[in-house]
Amino acid sequence: MKYTTLPNTNIKVSKICLGTMTWGNQNTEAEGHQQMDYALEQGINFFDTAEMYPVPAEPKTQGRTSKIIGTWFHKTGNRDKIILASKIIGRSSDYTKHIRSTGLNPESITEAIEKELKRLQTDYIDLYQIHWPERLTNTFGIRDYKHDPSDEWQDNFNEVLRALEEQIKAGKIRHIGISNEKAWGTMRYLEESKNNGLPRMSTIQNAYSLLNRTFEGDLAEVSLRENIGLLAYSPMAFGVLSGKYIKGTATDDSRLKLFPRFARYSSEQSTEAAKRYLKIAEDNNMSLAQMSLAFVNQQPFVTSNIIGATKMEQLKENIDSINVTLSEEVLAQINEVHKVIPNPAP
Repeated sequence: MKYTTLPNTNIKVSKICLGTMTWGNQNTEAEGHQQMDYALEQGINFFDTAEMYPVPAEPKTQGRTSKIIGTWFHKTGNRDKIILASKIIGRSSDYTKHIRSTGLNPESITEAIEKELKRLQTDYIDLYQIHWPERLTNTFGIRDYKHDPSDEWQDNFNEVLRALEEQIKAGKIRHIGISNEKAWGTMRYLEESKNNGLPRMSTIQNAYSLLNRTFEGDLAEVSLRENIGLLAYSPMAFGVLSGKYIKGTATDDSRLKLFPRFARYSSEQSTEAAKRYLKIAEDNNMSLAQMSLAFVNQQPFVTSNIIGATKMEQLKENIDSINVTLSEEVLAQINEVHKVIPNPAP
């Protein structure tokens, strides 16, 4: 395994992070425990969860993922071996209104952390992240920003940071991050921290893959100049970059067959791009999965690559990507496809 440092901390994390959002829905507790056992054996010390997991978010399953991690901590005593990340939802929506009706404020942050600590059976969370912005902006597959003057969101960056600071002082969380953010929101958080002596966002967890390289725009510059590391999620594009949907080998319990509404990576352009990437991988004696993950692993702004799997063979292949280094020739071939079909899945 390879390791990096969470920006502006002394915490070493594995370059591969174990994503957990299928546990409690597509995966049982026993399967989640098996995945954590194997990941730790392979040198992975970084796990990521969220209060809303598993996905899709539903009242009957909310919090199950973190509970599975908690029972593993209790059973194995491995809490001190893991750097644990979790998230609080921002502005609630029809998707998450069962979790809370209020947005981010000191009360909701306190409540969310207390409940998550109980589920996780731990006294602290190493990295606590804002799951998505409260303001209306272009996230989750929306390509361009369109301003909505009727948005009633209030600028609460300062209030959020002060509330998180109180939780840090109380020892409930150690460091903080953002997720699904844009360049403007990222810089606003950093500005508030700098000007008011408040805790600084260490990481940004955004989608990043061969089918969605939008992070390479303004956010890549922000990441490198401001030292805020990317935790790349969906590096496999909901399994599209495994090649199983192209080849017709996807099983009935695969994500896009179970949840066809998650069609962010299923457009005609995404399918065509994935076919071209598959050919590059096969021409260079690699699986598409390992080439896709190796591409993410090699980016200079990536702190850790969040992989997830429902089956152990998938998990093993994904973790093994850390041993794959793409040559300049392969990278050039990848970039040729990107020039022709840039970011087909925003």
